[in-house]
Amino acid sequence: MKNILAALELKGDTNPVLRQAADLAEACEAKLWLLHVAAPDPDFVGYEPGPQYIRDIRAETLKEERHKMQEIIASLAARKVESHPIMVMGPTVDTILAEAERLKADLIVMGTHGRKGLAKAFLGSTSDDVLRTNKYNVLIVPTPGLG
Repeated sequence: MKNILAALELKGDTNPVLRQAADLAEACEAKLWLLHVAAPDPDFVGYEPGPQYIRDIRAETLKEERHKMQEIIASLAARKVESHPIMVMGPTVDTILAEAERLKADLIVMGTHGRKGLAKAFLGSTSDDVLRTNKYNVLIVPTPGLG
């Protein structure tokens, strides 16, 4: 295994996914690519950008996400795990799959909220959609606290 792609949500506790991905990368001496798919700007998805305070909130959120990613990279460097951050905006599933293709990922590590019933029907499941491609090896890590 040479390339592991870990899809991270930077809200809440990313530790379960990060821990699994880092342990695997360390054991296999693989590169660990940390992907965060940021929510697209409103005008990107066809909505008006809205008042300035909305844009300011969005900019602050992106700044916080970049800072959290830098902290994660620093903690992995302390463990001597070669890691590379990727932050992009776009549709989550398509972006994960495009990055996996670009990086020639041997494995995608991602979390699942464990939603069931109506919540799953209405909100969907990113991990299910990635699994359905049947193109990549995928390790799903339970992260029920993030839902």
